[in-house]
Amino acid sequence: MATGAAPNKTEWLVVVPDFPGVQQKRLEVRQQHFAGIGPFKESGVYQMGGAVLHEPPTSDDPTTFSFAGSTLVMQASTREEVIETLRKDIYAHSGVWDVEKASFPCPGLIVSSAIDPVVLCV
Repeated sequence: MATGAAPNKTEWLVVVPDFPGVQQKRLEVRQQHFAGIGPFKESGVYQMGGAVLHEPPTSDDPTTFSFAGSTLVMQASTREEVIETLRKDIYAHSGVWDVEKASFPCPGLIVSSAIDPVVLCV
């Protein structure tokens, strides 16, 4: 358990793929996504996160990114709690994230960094 984590909480590395063909939808709701994660960041549920890309970006312009999904480090008691939290996000209920295919490569991850955007390439 990370320092400052609530009792019975652990940190989960979560990779959530996007549904195919949702690049435009992702960009349309992106600002709502950023606004909506504020309370989760403030409460410590979201430790860090960012986009997963098919290829490294060639510019800082997100309209040129080849999005594959998102990755997050979250604090939760159970996998079900993680999924429930993900489903509250605009990316989930607008059809961007395929929450049913979320993967958890490292349950019990310990992270001690501030929230910063992260970009991974797959």
